[in-house]
Amino acid sequence: MSQAGTADAGESSSGATEGGRAGTHGGGEGQGGGTGGRFRAVVGAYAVSGYGNYLNLIALSLFSFQVTGSAFGVGALMALRLFAGFLAGLGSAALAARTTRLRIMVGADISQGVAMTVLALCADRTPVWLLGCAVVVTGAGNVCFTVALRSAVPAMVGPEARTRANGLLVTGRSIATVLGFASAAPVIAFGGYGAAFALNAASFAVCAVALLALRPRTDAGDQEPEEPGREEGAGRPGRRRPWRGAAGLPGLLLGMILLRGVDALASSSHNVALPVVAHAAEPSAPALFMTRFWVAWAVGTIAAHLVLKRAGKGKAWGERAFAWGTLAMSVCFVAAFTGLPAAGLVAVAACAGFADGWTEIVYTSRLQAAPDRQRSRLFGMSATAETAGFAVGTVLAAAALEALPALSVVGVFHGTAVLAALFLLAFAVTTARSPSRTHGSEGDTHGTRPGTGTPPGA
Repeated sequence: MSQAGTADAGESSSGATEGGRAGTHGGGEGQGGGTGGRFRAVVGAYAVSGYGNYLNLIALSLFSFQVTGSAFGVGALMALRLFAGFLAGLGSAALAARTTRLRIMVGADISQGVAMTVLALCADRTPVWLLGCAVVVTGAGNVCFTVALRSAVPAMVGPEARTRANGLLVTGRSIATVLGFASAAPVIAFGGYGAAFALNAASFAVCAVALLALRPRTDAGDQEPEEPGREEGAGRPGRRRPWRGAAGLPGLLLGMILLRGVDALASSSHNVALPVVAHAAEPSAPALFMTRFWVAWAVGTIAAHLVLKRAGKGKAWGERAFAWGTLAMSVCFVAAFTGLPAAGLVAVAACAGFADGWTEIVYTSRLQAAPDRQRSRLFGMSATAETAGFAVGTVLAAAALEALPALSVVGVFHGTAVLAALFLLAFAVTTARSPSRTHGSEGDTHGTRPGTGTPPGA
């Protein structure tokens, strides 16, 4: 999960120009704009592109099987997409140091839209190499867009409103997930793969046009001086150390990113195992089983946003809240594979969604508390960890399911996440009791310099 190095003069020079970049987004909300109409419009645009993405997940998987003619081909293309996202995560901080986050998001939308348009036009005669190119573009583009958006939220709404803003983004994504999955079958049935790809391309176009019209402020000047010697390589412009991205980051923050990667590995198990269980539990209607599960999950994520919105006023949630949420989420996902009746499954899925939404909001808000020039680096590291964890987990879970029941596989994978969450909790407690800490409880400060006091919560 090492991120491309930003611990050098290249990032310092980037920080020196951030104020100028922010000036190019004068139509944005400003540092204290809050989650008003402009940001909600950005959330709407994000949800539209998210709908296209989730529709495309199903369409592209089925289309890959049609083009390659084998499960191995589908797996190879999925691995290629994940590898492209992994590389994009490594390079996202370096890219953000050279241009604005708004340009990154618009560029990612345009490139993905072009790729989907080409597939839509060539749906009847798509060669494998062309499909592979489209997979690479969408894999890298999705990660670049996500890293840029998450790291830009504090500049869009102001630091105090970031938790509510992240809740809105999670809500929009949850709704997009349900609608995308639910509409995939009828869209493909009535219009074919070409229609699905065209709809996905249109969703990217809508998002890009909305961002260009709204021009939200995505970059903010960070005037905090660097601690002497904190970032090796300062003063040597142009020299980047791609595997030194963790230099100068507090241990708790790195622990959260590591836990996020382990959580992604664990989550791959239930994503792989759920279709297997759906066919076994309801062989006549497996799609209904999965729809019921994911709709309940989405309702839970929305509930998490509403609870945090009410309970989080004036309160900063930190590492412990994230660890407890990850632990609860893993327990709920394991419970979902214990053969519960339909009502019990819906309840457990909703609880898993609540914990999932809770951890997403808390985690994202915590990383956004870092200085502006450090955020792209952190979210790039996070994207790399999540992509790597999910990719490795998918391969291992698929292999394990050939020999073991779904409950055993999901239990082992999510048990690993539970152990990692307990380790982070223990580390957080030990760190809080350390005499070197100036604040004994999490969330006592909203300072942004890493390594000084308790890291701000989310």
